[in-house]
Amino acid sequence: MNPTASTDTLNDLSRRTFVQRSSFAAMLAALGAVELRAQAQAPAEKKAAFTVNVAVIGLGPWGREIVNVLARTKEAKIVAICDTYGAMVRRTAENAPGAAQESDYKKVLADKNVQAVVIATPTHQHKQLVTEALAAGKHVYCEAPLAHTVEDARAIAQVAKNTPTSVFQAGLQLRSDAQRHFLLQFVRSGALGKNLFARAQWHKKQSWRKASPNADREREINWHLRQEQSTGLVGEVGIHQVDNNSWFLRDLPVAVTGFGGILQWSDGRTVADTAQCVFEYGQGVNFIYDASLANSFDSDYEMIYGTDAAVMMRGGKAWMFKESDAPLLGWEVYARKDNFHKETGIALVANATKLVAQGDQVEDNTPAMTTSLQAAMDAFLTNVNEVSGAVEDFKATFGDADKAALVKHLSTVPRQPAASVQDGFEATVSVIKASEAVAKKTRIVFAKEWFQV
Repeated sequence: MNPTASTDTLNDLSRRTFVQRSSFAAMLAALGAVELRAQAQAPAEKKAAFTVNVAVIGLGPWGREIVNVLARTKEAKIVAICDTYGAMVRRTAENAPGAAQESDYKKVLADKNVQAVVIATPTHQHKQLVTEALAAGKHVYCEAPLAHTVEDARAIAQVAKNTPTSVFQAGLQLRSDAQRHFLLQFVRSGALGKNLFARAQWHKKQSWRKASPNADREREINWHLRQEQSTGLVGEVGIHQVDNNSWFLRDLPVAVTGFGGILQWSDGRTVADTAQCVFEYGQGVNFIYDASLANSFDSDYEMIYGTDAAVMMRGGKAWMFKESDAPLLGWEVYARKDNFHKETGIALVANATKLVAQGDQVEDNTPAMTTSLQAAMDAFLTNVNEVSGAVEDFKATFGDADKAALVKHLSTVPRQPAASVQDGFEATVSVIKASEAVAKKTRIVFAKEWFQV
């Protein structure tokens, strides 16, 4: 299969459904939830204007969404779009006026005008594209998972780590999300008490199969239904939630047990349409993940349970449910208190000092937060600009003979929060093995060396 082939496979059940979720605030408030939201921050120091010339390779639904976001981002100039399927290129061109329209990714990588590439092709095609892009001197944003096999993922990670003058960012958008960073510090502060366990789910009743009048095209766009090319629901969709848990716990799983099978869509696919995994972490903390294409109840969210409280994360928002014997936290004194039946929900929202004027009204007038994808793109562009500038400055001053000194200099360059190649690799290994456990209905113990690049 040509590595620039697009995919219509993930569509509305793709990463988009995970990172763009509507609010369930009213329902949760009735349960006595505490809404957790990042506080308003002082304006960041205004950065100098810059523009990065970007190409997007792979124009399926998620690739087109990336193009849409970049088109609205003043720091990005889309100079090329690429897909082997002409219809996808034509459909995308409207949102990338002036961009070169290519069917051959090699032409994109050979274009000296292209500084950075975003790779949004099917997972099993990532290795070839990423390694060639880095060899061509491009900065790379690669969607997650990095690859469909541990060997390919490690090959990508090794090349990325050996190319320090290029920014490599894995497509784990939550790593750049300001709301998640706020919650990260909240959870790690011990506000939930002792961590007990965590769980997450992703439910959507949809076949995950796309139709085409052309048999070859239909097989191509349904790559994710075949075990030899796909990491299944746990990997292609669940990787964000699995990574979020490992990130928050500051740990990697030591074992995973998988369950599931093809329970609804018996159409020749070889990946499960319903899957459950139990990831075991140190100190007895387990993370339970379940995904299904057979039932849509309760959609998707993540939970972390502690002895004092539980936190629910859903899209761009979060809520805290406190235990009756939990200690009073300092911020609660200033937060809005809303009474629901016999429960009191304590809201943590931006502009807390203005809450007095709201009285007893349950009102949400906080400006919409940046989406996780937008935050990830912003981080990527900023880091590309910073690293590129640092490389140019270093070479202009010292030349390019001392590679070790250049690498050391780049390690001091401040960067925006983003998923590193190590983050992407560890998350990819976690879900590849989890998908294998689901397929075999077995328990797999992680070897420490599996996570080593």
